Formats: sequence, structure tokens, C-alpha cells
Amino acid sequence: MVSREQKRGVLHEKLQILRSVTHSHAGDKMSIIADASSYIKDLQQKIAKLNQETASAQHANVCQPLVSVGVLDKGFLINVFMDKSCPPGLLASILEAFDEIGLTVLEARATCAGSFRLEAVGEEEDEGLIDAHAVEQAVVQAIKNCPTN
Repeated sequence: MVSREQKRGVLHEKLQILRSVTHSHAGDKMSIIADASSYIKDLQQKIAKLNQETASAQHANVCQPLVSVGVLDKGFLINVFMDKSCPPGLLASILEAFDEIGLTVLEARATCAGSFRLEAVGEEEDEGLIDAHAVEQAVVQAIKNCPTN
């Protein structure tokens, strides 16, 4: 059987380990336990703050599509990238935006697996009325207005 002296020794060792881990300078066991409790609460607050920052960063990334528009001889090369899977209706929303500003899509490639990517070549219906910035703004607005985004 384990004697009281051995139990006290084991308890004392465990309290010293707890004291060391929590960086406590307390001498008696109640103070060591109180310091450990405070340490745990501090860690929980840090975890909550990190989780909140992570969620905010993920939300910011989701809302920030990468849109680039290059000027070609008779139109535009449009590239869209979002680091999340394609919400239903996003591609249709972007294509409708092209139609609204008078851009005819001549060729397009889209991927919705894991992330959303669109590469499209568009030509103006009436030459000279649309600039690259207007195309970029129309795409960004279409993404923002997509019902599931």
C-alpha cells in the first residue's frame, strides 16, 4: 500500500510541475492552484481572440475576389479568382454583368472545384464605350450582388 508520505510526495511533485508550467511564484498549494486557474482563463481568452481573428481573416479573404482585366486588340481578357468554392449562381451573375455593360463573351473557362476561377475573353458590342476599369467594377459588383455570397 501507498503510505501518506508517498502520497504527499507525489502531490508535492505535481504541484511543483503545475507551478512551473503556469510560471507561478506562489509557495502554498492554494495559491499555486489559484495561479493555475488564472493561467487557464488567460489561455482561454487568448484562444477566443485567435479564433475571432482567424474567422475575421477568413471572412476578409472570402470577400476579396482577385479580378484583373487586360486590354486586347478588340476586347478584354478577364481573370477572376476567389479562394473558396463556387457559390451557386456566381458564374451566371458575372455573365449577366458582362451582358449589361455590353460585353460579348467570345471564349470562357471556369472552374468551381475548391476555388472559383474564371478566364474569359470578351468583346465590346459598341467599340470604345467600355474601359477595363468598368469591366472590373462590373465583375466585382456582380460578385457582391450574388445572392449566396
